[in-house]
Amino acid sequence: MFKTIKNDLPASIVVFFVALPLCLGIALASGAPLFSGLIAGIVGGIVVGGLSGSNIGVSGPAAGLAAIVLTAIGTLGGYQNFLVAVVLGGAIQLLFGVLKAGVIGYYFPSSVIKGMLTGIGIIIILKQIPHFFGYDIEPEGADSFFQASSENTFSTLFQIANNITLGSMLIGFVGLGILILWEKVLTKKAKIFQLIQGPLVAVILGIVFFALTKTNDTLAIAQTHLVSVPVPEDASSFLAQFSFPNFGVILNPDVWIVAFTIALVASLETLLCVEATDRLDPHKNVTPTNRELLAQGTGNILSGLIGGLPITQVIVRSSANIQSGGVSKMSTIIHGIFLLISVILIPRLLNMIPLSVLAAILLVVGYKLAKPKLFKKMYDLGWKQSIPFTVTVLGIVFIDLLWGIGLGLTVGIVVILLKSYQNSHFLHIEDKSNGKHKIKMTLAEEVTFFNKGAILKELDSLPINTYLEIDLLKTRYLDNDIIEILDDFAFKAKERNIDIKLISKRGIVENPSSFVQFFNERPKSSLSLS
Repeated sequence: MFKTIKNDLPASIVVFFVALPLCLGIALASGAPLFSGLIAGIVGGIVVGGLSGSNIGVSGPAAGLAAIVLTAIGTLGGYQNFLVAVVLGGAIQLLFGVLKAGVIGYYFPSSVIKGMLTGIGIIIILKQIPHFFGYDIEPEGADSFFQASSENTFSTLFQIANNITLGSMLIGFVGLGILILWEKVLTKKAKIFQLIQGPLVAVILGIVFFALTKTNDTLAIAQTHLVSVPVPEDASSFLAQFSFPNFGVILNPDVWIVAFTIALVASLETLLCVEATDRLDPHKNVTPTNRELLAQGTGNILSGLIGGLPITQVIVRSSANIQSGGVSKMSTIIHGIFLLISVILIPRLLNMIPLSVLAAILLVVGYKLAKPKLFKKMYDLGWKQSIPFTVTVLGIVFIDLLWGIGLGLTVGIVVILLKSYQNSHFLHIEDKSNGKHKIKMTLAEEVTFFNKGAILKELDSLPINTYLEIDLLKTRYLDNDIIEILDDFAFKAKERNIDIKLISKRGIVENPSSFVQFFNERPKSSLSLS
């Protein structure tokens, strides 16, 4: 791991600057103490990063859980009661890992994964534009279309013109210019510009700008437009920021319901992120998903025990890591160490960073996730790919991440069922045989109850006086539902003067009286023909 430190250290700095406002913003959006978001970020980086099998995935508090956390804190009667659910949720995730539930991660359609990445990229851009101009009405990390301020994503954009903070906007443009110049020009000129990341330079300039303009009536940036890390006065007040679970409520059924909800949502979001980051990874590493669930469960237990928010692997920080050249898990671990050291030693310095500069960094991350050429590529792949992709993107933008993914998966499943319906069999109409139309029906390799409708429709539409040849030679699996349909058709065929020839690996038979008897299977079973 240490062999890649020249790549991982610069990447960890970028991830740190991306993670810092998101940890604080998600805690704020969750109605939890600000420090709880930092705890989750630190544990996600150091503990989960160390245990995970992912080289480039970054874990921390997730915006997708903010609404669940906000509701649960009120329902359970306080934050310390909620922490019990976080600990139990982590334990349930460990159980998921032991039961090898991580295999679910391999079954997400590619179109939905690409839609998720693109949708998140668009949301990052739309949500960061107000911060870029110094209009900080919403906390960092909020991803829902409808906002706590009673505005929505687009109405907030329309309000920017009347709420611009000149100093924030100015240093935001300077920071964005530095990022573009660094990536497009300077990194190609000398290696020093590859080691010193553009985001670090942009942040340092942002701090200098704030310090120099504090007394300027026009360009001064108020504290509400800066990072807001809790500043303890001494060691005891720092330790007082940690909260601990009230295990006295562990028998409360509501606690267990919240725990299972956290475990389920956090696991699904993690598995989706794992699949997405593996696709983005230039080295194409494959993350062991069951190990990831074990790592996430361990992280959530520890986070809950010391007052942190629930943790998942998160795509914004993970993609920032990949885009910045992170190669091994050291970049994730080091970013967690940076979070820990900075909140202890330099919280006042962190509170001099303009949010607009961090917004500039996130705008670049968002653009790389949602490049316009991807839309054309998905369109060119045809409707089976483009429709689930588009539904996922629109769901994320106009509702939130979890809804977008859910809608995309639903549409993806419908597309699969439709294609299965269409591809269950193939018909070939031949010349008349003995005065009858000869029709050959070749069934697909696997025929399940999903194909009932298509096959039943085809059989019912056969004209009278037909010679039907049913070819099962390539069929390896035939569901009992299909056998019953064929069995019923054998009875009807006699009334319609339809002759049947059945060809299978079990032999050839003319006009079978019972398909069930032919396959020697009980009516409630299914047939493997391999």
